[in-house]
Amino acid sequence: MTVLAKNDAAPLVDVPTVPSFREATRLWAKIGLLSFGGPAGQIALMHKELVEERRWIGEERFLHALNYCMLLPGPEAQQLAVYIGWLLHRTAGGLVAGSLFVLPGALVMLGLSSFYMIYNDAPVVEALFFGVKAAVLAVVVEAVIRIGKRALKNRAMIVIAVAAFLAIYVARVPFPLIVLAAGLIGWIGNRFAPRLFSGSAHGKGSVADIKGVVDLMFERGELGHTVPTRWHAARTIAIWLPLWLGPVALVALLAGPGSVWTQIGGFFSLMAVVTFGGAYAVLAYVAQAAVTSFGWLSPGQMVDGLGLAETTPGPLILVLQFVGFAAAYRHAGAINPLLAGSLGSALTLWATFVPCFFWIFLGAPYIEQLRQNKALAAALGAITAAVVGVIMNLALWFALHVVFGKVASVGWGVEVPVLSSLDWRAALLSAAAMVAMFRLKLGMLPTLAGSALAGLALQAL
Repeated sequence: MTVLAKNDAAPLVDVPTVPSFREATRLWAKIGLLSFGGPAGQIALMHKELVEERRWIGEERFLHALNYCMLLPGPEAQQLAVYIGWLLHRTAGGLVAGSLFVLPGALVMLGLSSFYMIYNDAPVVEALFFGVKAAVLAVVVEAVIRIGKRALKNRAMIVIAVAAFLAIYVARVPFPLIVLAAGLIGWIGNRFAPRLFSGSAHGKGSVADIKGVVDLMFERGELGHTVPTRWHAARTIAIWLPLWLGPVALVALLAGPGSVWTQIGGFFSLMAVVTFGGAYAVLAYVAQAAVTSFGWLSPGQMVDGLGLAETTPGPLILVLQFVGFAAAYRHAGAINPLLAGSLGSALTLWATFVPCFFWIFLGAPYIEQLRQNKALAAALGAITAAVVGVIMNLALWFALHVVFGKVASVGWGVEVPVLSSLDWRAALLSAAAMVAMFRLKLGMLPTLAGSALAGLALQAL
């Protein structure tokens, strides 16, 4: 909603008005229901609704907020929603914006996870997911290409990406160590070779200075909560750290150190700290741990889970919810498996998304300082380059388990396909999905739907 303002020196101008809390809540609910297409689609949707149509936030400030969220572990699109909600309506606004961004997709994923675990052996369901797996491989390859074009700007970034790929695929270096090493390389490289390492991989372009509600509120001095106080950091940590880790610690105390509940809470709390680079980057590490270390699910089920997450609104990191559901469902003990899966799903959501609110509420008041830190931007650029290598590993892992029925280890944990186990149907569907996405530009959801139907047809034949 806008009003017309007039003064003696200027003609009538269109001035956006501050939205009410109820009006903002309705918009966040709408965004949560329509946020398909991964982080790129979700950020584009928020830009359209918040910048272009309603002018609640200006273009430049929107991009500044996004750059800050790119620095953080976790889903940047959801954190951007929390940040803008916080700007408009303080802590309550951030809580509503972030929660409504996740809840619709989480409810859909809970229903799909339950359906999958009950009926995944049914021939029709098995055939549908056979096609979905092929499309997921195309989606991950597309992610490698998209992020690679943005991140690998020079030879130094290419070397970092290749080193990250070899580290995780050959040497089995844990993903958190790769992130830390890449960030350290970028930080140091900015001092000795600033031309190679300066600037974030998410660089800023020249944008029009569109003033929105938030910008005007800043000019009028109405956003006092954005100025950090002496005790801001200590108070935020004292509130949000126990809120995040308290339930996880309580579950571990009640269930015991060896229970699946303790494993879920501890593992996904760690993921919340190291998930730089988005869902695709962390999936390789999650798949390795969930399949090999914990034995929660099979490689095929991990691919199926990503396919489910691709079809739901909300952040793609909701695939972790499927992993938590499957882990608790398969290790339910005396509890009803569906109830156990639902509890595992809830615990995963808590450990994954509560930290997102913590990062925003803790660091948002310091965004100006963070945004102008060149060394920090260089570290982010190196991390993003390493993420490309990690996603390449994920694409290779998916390809091995989708297109081939068997893989063999050749030492150092390196897996190679058994060529005689090639599934020509899966290879054909994967190639068709890549043509649909790269050449025909059909988009992710139409490609997933078409691949599922094609898988059903091939299985019938």
